[in-house]
Amino acid sequence: MIDVSPSVTLILVAAVLVGTGVYLILERSLSRVIVGVTLLSNGVNVLFLVAGGRAGGPPLVGSGPEEEMSDPLPQAMVLTAIVITLGLTAFLLAMAYRSWQLNGHDEVQDDLEDRRIAQRAARDELLQRRDDAATTLAQDAALARDETARRREHARGGHHAPALSADDEELR
Repeated sequence: MIDVSPSVTLILVAAVLVGTGVYLILERSLSRVIVGVTLLSNGVNVLFLVAGGRAGGPPLVGSGPEEEMSDPLPQAMVLTAIVITLGLTAFLLAMAYRSWQLNGHDEVQDDLEDRRIAQRAARDELLQRRDDAATTLAQDAALARDETARRREHARGGHHAPALSADDEELR
């Protein structure tokens, strides 16, 4: 019979990795989010290996008795998780690099609509049905000190032009 009693040290390592990863994912900097995703993934991988039981012989038919073989499923799941984490990390690195190119930093900004809702909630206006069309996106950006104004000034300083879409006509 396979001994499946987990090692307390590995469980503590997994708990620290997952806890630290979750904390870093909740930060606003994309570089911290990348480190957090990596730590979280490694913590879950350690948990998979702990759940797989003790190490045993290779799971090949005829190489030994079945009681001494290790379970191949957790190992396959960990390998799959490593590949998925690699792809996600590459995607997040590309996003952080693009954010650095456009803004000069890698912080994720608030959405203007989220800011409107937060401001209305602070003023207890969410219960009142009122149209928000009285303000434009440019006015809200100026009130909320959005990064779009700083990007325009940064572009005027001799750097590349900001990336504005067709919906941002009022910012031009």
